[in-house]
Amino acid sequence: MERSTIVRVHEGLHARPATRFVKLAKSFESDVEIRKGGKAVSAKSSVKLMLLGVKEGDEVTVSAEGADAAEAVEALVAYLKNPLSGTEEGAEPAATDIVPMDTAIPSQAADGPPAGAFQAVGASEGMALGPVFAHFPARIEPEQKTLSADQIPAEKRRFAKAVAAVEAGLDASLAAGDVPASDRGIIQALRDIVGDDELKAATERSIDGGLDAISAVIAASSGIADDFRQLNDAYLKARAEDVESVARQICLALLGEEEARLDDIADGAVLLAEDIGAWDLARAPLKRIGGIVCGHGGATSHVAIIARTHGIPAVLGAGDKVHDWRQARQIGIDGRKGLVFPDPDAEIRRKLEAGIAEADRERAALRSYRDVEPRRPDGTLIHIAANLGSLDEIDAAKAAGAMGVGLFRTELLFMRHMHLPSEDMQAETYGTLAAAFAPYPVIVRTLDIGGDKPIAGIEFPEEDNPFLGWRGIRMCLDRPDIFKTQLRALLRASVNGNLKVMLPMVSDVGEVRRTRSLIAECRKELTAEGAAHGDFALGIMIETPAAVFAADELAAEVAFFSVGTNDLTQYVMAADRLNPSVSALNDASHPAVMAAIGQAARAAERAGIEIGMCGEAAARADLVPRFLEMGLTELSMSPASILAVKKQVSGIVEKAAAP
Repeated sequence: MERSTIVRVHEGLHARPATRFVKLAKSFESDVEIRKGGKAVSAKSSVKLMLLGVKEGDEVTVSAEGADAAEAVEALVAYLKNPLSGTEEGAEPAATDIVPMDTAIPSQAADGPPAGAFQAVGASEGMALGPVFAHFPARIEPEQKTLSADQIPAEKRRFAKAVAAVEAGLDASLAAGDVPASDRGIIQALRDIVGDDELKAATERSIDGGLDAISAVIAASSGIADDFRQLNDAYLKARAEDVESVARQICLALLGEEEARLDDIADGAVLLAEDIGAWDLARAPLKRIGGIVCGHGGATSHVAIIARTHGIPAVLGAGDKVHDWRQARQIGIDGRKGLVFPDPDAEIRRKLEAGIAEADRERAALRSYRDVEPRRPDGTLIHIAANLGSLDEIDAAKAAGAMGVGLFRTELLFMRHMHLPSEDMQAETYGTLAAAFAPYPVIVRTLDIGGDKPIAGIEFPEEDNPFLGWRGIRMCLDRPDIFKTQLRALLRASVNGNLKVMLPMVSDVGEVRRTRSLIAECRKELTAEGAAHGDFALGIMIETPAAVFAADELAAEVAFFSVGTNDLTQYVMAADRLNPSVSALNDASHPAVMAAIGQAARAAERAGIEIGMCGEAAARADLVPRFLEMGLTELSMSPASILAVKKQVSGIVEKAAAP
């Protein structure tokens, strides 16, 4: 049984999606392979899968042989066709997986380093100046012992015990409640490498050949790491460091030793190392680290990604120079330009301190907007809310000052389980979300899935263009068994009083009316059962041209509109937002898209209903003033953008109120 497909996973099968794909493949008894360009590898090995270098847009073939071959192929192909695969814990592509090269990775100094500076790779923006904390644990050298035939079985058992010990340590880190979700993604990827069949098999082959376990681990990991370094992909090249980091942990376990910890680092110190494993850094007291300088690594390494996630300035790829700086008293770094200043002179220190102070002022200025609630001169509240995909993101949104939730993507709740979530599970999730943000409104989008992002338990037809197919409200109305379960859960969660519900992909007023009939049925059922429930305001997404043209009629039926600029833009411009060849057309600021938003806003105003926005354009500084002029009263976005938009909106409304 085999089937070919085009990979839609965002940025391809890098660390987290590869881990998820392998986990899914291992849930089937059949032998499963994935083939690209004539090369086939086991779908149950994350190392082999990543070495295959599967990118977004590649054509691959999944084949399976065994009792559940058909089910395996169907599930794995569905995963590959889903752009959100591997990001089930959050709505956005996770920073722990990959960072866009043009925006998140800082540039290097263009005209050479200034006097007293060393040029390396800027990996995480920001400036730092602090005492040196040198972290140079001893290297592990191959023992090069030759085993006799009767020693080999015991040595393989020793190796297996070491692997189990490292796995247990990583599992404990994953279970710890103080590890951020972003870092857990990296730790999970490392955990998968530890248990990978390729690394185990290569090591055991060397042991069978008479090599001691430590030498065998080093040889096997070096070979796999070299294979990663040959790949023509910056992110996958960097996975060589992960393999070597994992191998070091296994060797330490074989030696009965533990890695030197970073617990003693002083506040504001600059961590100086030849190399540091992502797991070691994730376990470190990150709030105390002022900056990071490493001899190895680059902007796509997991160390760089952790640094960016936690706002720690970092310069990597400094080479052997790090050994020269071990005796330095102070180190300054510029993470944007990739500059290192060992024992800087007074003038450089002054500039670094000024840069640090300015960055602190900017952060403090933004933090001061956390509890601000911008209002128009007439008193109308402008909600700056969060787009969320799971309960794990609540704390980050509240810390950013989110005024509620403008979009909760319920499909991620469905996608992270192998079976459809029960009514009780859904009701608990929605209720927890509403209670967390009360009294601010929480808008839950009903199930928005289609052939491009299928879920277990729903069979989707093959569609040439799933973006124009059986998806969103169309699918839900055809499957009332699934839709009513969700509507009942939403009614039960509405006892909190601040829950709103919106329907995706609406193109006809009849879809709203049919939904209202189902809601009425659900309400009657819950009343008859004596189940506590409330009511919710019903709104729709404005994301199809049909909804724009029928906005007046739709506004008469619903309590609010929410503009989904991501899909609205691709439908108005007839440009697939996943196709890089037409990416220039996918711009929400295009006059045609802005005209569509304006038309919907005028219809909302005439009907006296609210209109907001939950697409990515809601956080665009160049468009926010125009959205406010149109009458939008809610802008919902990634938590990371909330403070900056709050500041901008506050300035706009204050200026409008000035005499």
